[in-house]
Amino acid sequence: MGFPLTVVERIDSRRGGRLTRLGNWKIVCAICLLCASAAIASPARTFTTVADFDSASGGYPLYMSLIQGFDGNFYGTDFGAGVNGQGAVFRIDSVGTLTTLYSFCSLPNCADGQDPEGGLIQASDGNFYGTTAGGGQNSQGTVFKITPGGDLTTLYSFCGKSKCADGIEPSAGLIQATDGNFYGTTQFGGLATACGSGCGTVFEITPEGSLTTLYRFCTQANCADGVYPIAGPVQATNGNFYGTTSQGGVSFNCSAGCGTVFEIAPGGNLTTLHSFVGTDGNLPFAGLIQSADGNFYGTASAGGANNYGTVFEISPAGALTTLHDFDGADGGGPYAALIQATNKSFYGTTYQGGANSYGTVFKITSAGELTTLHSFDFTDGSYPSGGLLQSTSGEFYGTTSQGGGDGVGTIFSLAVGLRPFVKTVPTAGQVGSAIVILGTNLTDATGVSFKGKAAAFTVVSSSEIATTVPSGAKTGSVTVTTPASTLKSNVPFQVEP
Repeated sequence: MGFPLTVVERIDSRRGGRLTRLGNWKIVCAICLLCASAAIASPARTFTTVADFDSASGGYPLYMSLIQGFDGNFYGTDFGAGVNGQGAVFRIDSVGTLTTLYSFCSLPNCADGQDPEGGLIQASDGNFYGTTAGGGQNSQGTVFKITPGGDLTTLYSFCGKSKCADGIEPSAGLIQATDGNFYGTTQFGGLATACGSGCGTVFEITPEGSLTTLYRFCTQANCADGVYPIAGPVQATNGNFYGTTSQGGVSFNCSAGCGTVFEIAPGGNLTTLHSFVGTDGNLPFAGLIQSADGNFYGTASAGGANNYGTVFEISPAGALTTLHDFDGADGGGPYAALIQATNKSFYGTTYQGGANSYGTVFKITSAGELTTLHSFDFTDGSYPSGGLLQSTSGEFYGTTSQGGGDGVGTIFSLAVGLRPFVKTVPTAGQVGSAIVILGTNLTDATGVSFKGKAAAFTVVSSSEIATTVPSGAKTGSVTVTTPASTLKSNVPFQVEP
């Protein structure tokens, strides 16, 4: 298919030789939305290169997707950045000011971690949590916490158990489940000898750093349960977790299996819902999302009718439907998860293909109708391996792993005319639970309600409201009323018993 040096190959070469990039990390920001923008055909669709990573310091943001913090700023990780060239956590605000919050490998032997591949989450306590694929006390990756001010704490160093039974090299970020704990995967480790260094794990970790390995892959014959999970799990409305393995499964059409979709209960009981066979997809690097219709949606980076990857839908029972087969012209190699936007359509990126063969941003409906929204041309970025974020302004934000002015990646935005909205953190809770509402221009808010039930609230800033779930609240949309508009939550808030 003519892939350039792939993300996986780049990671492997780095782990074998530990690439070193000298110089301080900086980003040449061009965030002014009235300039440096490249408008696409429709006036309602505007693509903007927000920032260029600087080759003097590295770059190459990988699987991570940006997140929007409580303060309205955007946060992420960079694989080849920081003053030590071993990765960094960064923040960009709405006027283009960049702050490096932390540079990894700042401690001897990189005991604080190195090579962050996955993104961050901001937990209900206001701190950020993430993983590094390398470094730590055992040089096999970490779980970390970092405050908005940049104070980093290593919560766990992998390979702390005999034969790395707890896993090694987490490539994905974390999720915070409804129990308040965090869940994730390691790509390797976990004892299974069929994979040499282990076939990967699913783990739970408390905010204090106590880790429990829920499942070790390749515990079934011929690794029918899958191997090498690159993406993290998602928690569904039924409380269970769903995810993918990039290889393994019952199919022998691929050299090491074509990958799986799995369900795992909080106690660790795993069910393989689907084993890919190649024609329906191969190498699902990305995780899943659960749609408002209850089904899950995802991507496979290869396979399908044209071997450029697929977009698929899968029911909680495991019935899979291929929604789209990429053909190169409309993109290829989707490495990242989809997001469902406020208009109910799905949006994502492809690592390659499109009009210039440097990757695309696309929209796809639940019926499988795909629209290419942007084809990268290298000057505005190339090879996006991370997914998209829909900010509360309605616009999308993302990163490219290469390209731009210095060729080492960009941050971009894409406006398609979607309205502003609000989001809740967390998205579920009991009556009386403390909830954070994130949005834009919330300073003059006059009311907050949970499916029509009024709630007491405090405006913390223009981007944050603090509230509690009111007595009598039912599952449904959270609404914030301002003098200018009525803003609804992007997903229904689940009121728990």
